[in-house]
Amino acid sequence: MKLLVINGPNLNLLGVREPDLYGSRTYPDLVRHCAETAASCGVEIETRQTNHEGTIVDWIQESRGEFDAIILNAAAYTHTSVAILDAIKAVKARVAEVHLTDPASREGFRRVSYVGMVAEKTFSGLGFGSYTAAILHFAGKDI
Repeated sequence: MKLLVINGPNLNLLGVREPDLYGSRTYPDLVRHCAETAASCGVEIETRQTNHEGTIVDWIQESRGEFDAIILNAAAYTHTSVAILDAIKAVKARVAEVHLTDPASREGFRRVSYVGMVAEKTFSGLGFGSYTAAILHFAGKDI
């Protein structure tokens, strides 16, 4: 099993951006966490981050045939990007949507998820544990 983890805008600012919501751990901490979790499951993983919607679309398209599934935290693009939705549908990617916080308990506009419309599963509100749950899901070790 080979997983691609795609992180969207502002996740590179973890530890700095709204620590009351997102905690004090940093983006490198998240990458390390994902790598350690994947290794413990015998899963290969590659983690990427971008602030650009088109780059996310490109990575989804390029994942076809290279990765078995995608773990996607599209961040703000979750609520706005039909382009990301269409890319997932076009390549028929297996996708787990992840969020550090619980969008359903935040502002109203965060309750719409274009990614969630095609994701096979959503994990949210668990901090780094959302990524853990998604990795375990694809490894066949649901918690």
